[in-house]
Amino acid sequence: MTDDIRAAAIALYDRYTHDGMDRRAFMAELTKLAGGSAAAGLLLAGVAADPAAAAIVPENDPRLETRNIQWELIPGRKMKGYGAAPADARPDLPIVLVIHENRGLNDHIRDVARRVALAGFAAVAPDFLSPIGGTPTDQDVARDMIGKLDLAATVADGRAFIDWLTSPAGGSRKVGAVGFCWGGGMVNRMAVAAGAGLTAGVPFYGPAPTPTEAAQVQAAMLIQLAGLDTRVNATALPWVEALKAAGKDATIITHAGVEHAFHNDTSAERYNKAAAEDAWTATIDFFKRHLLA
Repeated sequence: MTDDIRAAAIALYDRYTHDGMDRRAFMAELTKLAGGSAAAGLLLAGVAADPAAAAIVPENDPRLETRNIQWELIPGRKMKGYGAAPADARPDLPIVLVIHENRGLNDHIRDVARRVALAGFAAVAPDFLSPIGGTPTDQDVARDMIGKLDLAATVADGRAFIDWLTSPAGGSRKVGAVGFCWGGGMVNRMAVAAGAGLTAGVPFYGPAPTPTEAAQVQAAMLIQLAGLDTRVNATALPWVEALKAAGKDATIITHAGVEHAFHNDTSAERYNKAAAEDAWTATIDFFKRHLLA
């Protein structure tokens, strides 16, 4: 595969997964780009995330305690999720929320939650599709469901959970959040909504709110961007400038020459190992400074 074909396929897939492009039209363009239906199938397999990809941290890692969890946000509105923590974790260990992409809570995000736990935090990965039935196995169905969420209600769900975690009933925890793509956008929006409840946020290539909302943010923010991700950067860069202009603790890292979703190791063509590892090291260091100090 040439670099030009790879870049074009990634851009096409981004239109399909984020801009509502019809699947039939997407496959027709991909087939034309690849030079045939068989080649298009192989190209799609490399660009899309592979739900069967091996985890970096095994589910049964003896250093961790993991479990599926459920909690009530408000009477009658329940959320499901996945929790991971060091096996010897103290009860008041700071919590990092791990916010999924537009495919919902899947095995990759559970793996990321375990990576957070290995770094010395309690991790919770909420399934924000819980109120409408939970994450399905079909990624296309999950994306369609994400598009049907009431964004204001979803942000309120995140804020309600943060409010509980920081209350005496929830352990008076410090709370951080890291999210990817749609989840990165949710980290930005929860930072606006949660005020002082969110101590630190790390959105990876997440679409940003309007710059006028920056004044409401109280969390320290580390914004991780992909240099080639023009769609997200169009909102993220003005967001960072607005945060800085408002006197907020905001740091931006733009990883040159990499695509949107460069951290997702289940996507062979978009994953960039060097950038992903650098970004993850910066993320964990950031959380240690703000949540463990």
